[in-house]
Amino acid sequence: MTDELKKLRDAIDKIDNELLELISKRASLASNIGSLKTDGVIYRPEREAQVLRRLVEQNQGPLSNESIESIYKSIMSNCRALEKQITVAFLGPLGTFSEEASMKQFGESIVSIQTSSIDEVFHLVESHKAHYGVVPVENSTEGAINRTLDLLLTSNALICAEIILPVHHNLISNEKDLSSIKKIYSHAQSLSQCHQWLLNHAPGVELQSVSSNAEAVKIASKEKGAAAIASMRAAALFNTPVLNENIEDDPKNSTRFLVISNHEVKPSGLDKTSIIVAAKNQPGAIASMIEPFAKNKVSMTKLESRPSKTGLWEYVFFVDVEGHMTDSKVALSLKEIESIEKIKSKDLTEGLENARDWLLISC
Repeated sequence: MTDELKKLRDAIDKIDNELLELISKRASLASNIGSLKTDGVIYRPEREAQVLRRLVEQNQGPLSNESIESIYKSIMSNCRALEKQITVAFLGPLGTFSEEASMKQFGESIVSIQTSSIDEVFHLVESHKAHYGVVPVENSTEGAINRTLDLLLTSNALICAEIILPVHHNLISNEKDLSSIKKIYSHAQSLSQCHQWLLNHAPGVELQSVSSNAEAVKIASKEKGAAAIASMRAAALFNTPVLNENIEDDPKNSTRFLVISNHEVKPSGLDKTSIIVAAKNQPGAIASMIEPFAKNKVSMTKLESRPSKTGLWEYVFFVDVEGHMTDSKVALSLKEIESIEKIKSKDLTEGLENARDWLLISC
């Protein structure tokens, strides 16, 4: 070992010792804060969002902003566990993108509950058997996850955070090359997101939809001539080789997940609000609903419809706008909407950065 190399390693050791001491001090302070809380809520996404945003703004490299967020989310996850280890339900099994989204948001210091359906995630949260649930709500390629939207209409669960997860698909198999593959398993959404690649590289190969990508890898790992489309993590969990990486048609493919809970959250300073509107079936009904946002200079970022299931050709509309529902412009807009339509509103949740406020408005 050269003197210069030893000098650098000694410097790193010294910094590691200092970091350990500082992290321990941070954990002690977090634990003290936990003892002062009176509502029993351990996870405060608005506070964590503010911390991460400040650190990213101060980051001067060489580590990327994503790396800084990952490091500090791990630190916050472990500090949070000193107060209480929280339970998080998601669409299982292990190796799904829902699990990845859970780990991205909460870190690994949680108790994971794997479910077989999105409905079960909602049920576990509503029945207080899980502190939080993570559910997919929208994919950048395939659009809305309709089951999640339908459940939001009837659930008492509150939305407290949002996760944007880049989704990269891989062809996974024990076979040595693509020509040996006769059947490909995956979730229906993943098959759709890789549609063009499959047409170009696996024409004529049988495609089989299964309950999850992880389940697909589990099946393919045992079946001769089979492959699966799934994440790198799923491949590692089942110790199955990756034949082709990043086979999704859109390299920017991502999925938006919601974190649901039974408690409200406060503004973070950089928020969005969503409302669910059930409008009368008459000309101009939707225009009158959203006009106050334009009038009050509130930016609307999304408008999507779903059948209301209360009558033939009756729809509800999901509207996203920038700002927290307690912000003056947003609050004024919501008040004007209620006044214009003479409707009653039911507050379902309050939001934060990386979250949504859901306000059910019915005519």
